[in-house]
Amino acid sequence: MPQVQPGSFLTLHYRLAGPDGGDIVNTFNDKPATLSLGAGELAPAIESRLLGLEEGTRTTIALEPGEAFGPRSPDMVQKLKLAILREMGDPHEQYSVGDVVQFPTPDGRGSFAGVLRELGPAEEDWAVFDFNHPLAGQPLTFEVQLIGVL
Repeated sequence: MPQVQPGSFLTLHYRLAGPDGGDIVNTFNDKPATLSLGAGELAPAIESRLLGLEEGTRTTIALEPGEAFGPRSPDMVQKLKLAILREMGDPHEQYSVGDVVQFPTPDGRGSFAGVLRELGPAEEDWAVFDFNHPLAGQPLTFEVQLIGVL
């Protein structure tokens, strides 16, 4: 049976579940996914766990907290002046805790997201954003069924 190698092209069903067991992504009830190992479609820690598995394998992989998306970093939680947001975007935008806000990269060619965690009083004009990946520091479960390996 073919085995997963670096660069393998895979057809698979998979389920990524959060610490509460709830689905984050689940293809088992839909069409299988196709991907090329090493193309960045899965977290490197997940890809490394697939290496060596044979076509037809169905397994569940427990990922330790932070293994798939890195540890949570307190340095990635930043207090910003709302005036900065108004300069970069719509000056009339209203923000609420839990909003995901896009920020341009310093070179202006891309963007990254931050989750609004706290809004200061209107007269102080600040907000706290969390730029950690939402799954950073979380234990996850990855269930996979390898349908095809090329």
